[in-house]
Amino acid sequence: MKAVRIGAPATLAALTLVNLPAAAPPGPGEITVSLRASSLNYHDYAVVSGMIPAAAGRIPMSDGAGEVAAVGEGVRDFTPGDAVLTTFFPHWLDGRAPDEGFQYVPGDGMDGYAREAVTAPSTWFTRAPRHLNHVESAAITCAGVTAWKGLVADGGVKAGDTVLIQGTGGVSIFALQLAKAFGATVIATSSSAAKLERLKALGADHLINYREQPEWGVAARAITGGRGVDIVVEIGGAGTLPQSIQSLRLGGHIALIGVLAGFAGPIPTAAIMMRQAHVVGVTVGSRQHQLDLIRALEATGLKPVIDKTFPLEQLVDAFRYQESNAHFGKIGIEI
Repeated sequence: MKAVRIGAPATLAALTLVNLPAAAPPGPGEITVSLRASSLNYHDYAVVSGMIPAAAGRIPMSDGAGEVAAVGEGVRDFTPGDAVLTTFFPHWLDGRAPDEGFQYVPGDGMDGYAREAVTAPSTWFTRAPRHLNHVESAAITCAGVTAWKGLVADGGVKAGDTVLIQGTGGVSIFALQLAKAFGATVIATSSSAAKLERLKALGADHLINYREQPEWGVAARAITGGRGVDIVVEIGGAGTLPQSIQSLRLGGHIALIGVLAGFAGPIPTAAIMMRQAHVVGVTVGSRQHQLDLIRALEATGLKPVIDKTFPLEQLVDAFRYQESNAHFGKIGIEI
């Protein structure tokens, strides 16, 4: 089977397309999946570019979607031909996250899904949403579940809330779609007027160009009549957190998801205290979170926004496109 491997040292130029032996037949409790799609996340880029250390020869990509090719003894949840999705944390089925970090995250601590097939325990997968194709399905396993956990499972979004999203990446677009589905008002920020117009077309109620309004937290608070927003989907990290706190209502929730604007920096502890803010770190979610999201997508008919799709053989080109920051939503990979 075809697969892509990381070089030593890890750089985009060192990604190599290779031929590997076919996936092993499934043992008890396992299934073999013919992979049809993946999608790019910032985490994947960090691995293949060397920002996150990974073993030489590692197969990258945390997202995977495909069809069940064979089932092992004792498997009851899946049959051949079923459309399925991988999970970001294979051992986090429900409840509290296991204390194992990223050592079993596909494409990071172990081989991922930039390949044509995989055999693994059936609990590492969920069914796919019935209304989505493979590329659309692959887009939800990291970005979609992250948005769901931050906004719904942790943030408790409800009708009438005001949600602030940052930028136009996969998590932000999912958060916009989910917030609108729950009946929330959405304030969206971006530095691109064209992207802001696309966010408006997706349902964003208020738009802020943060280059034109550097104090965008104050601007967001003004939009709410001085009350402040209920939930912030925080993508930037240290570089944007102070403005997010400025935008927040008393007792509001910040889902701290990304570090695009810095890994570290001064923390405005007094502002957090005075706002009585809930700041919760989010790293994707459990298998049950993914199943909850799938039911919500089917109930609402929501589909991921796919900007562009590349074949597996052009994975480097896909990452170069991601690097350009020209995309809006998710970048898909067809296998």
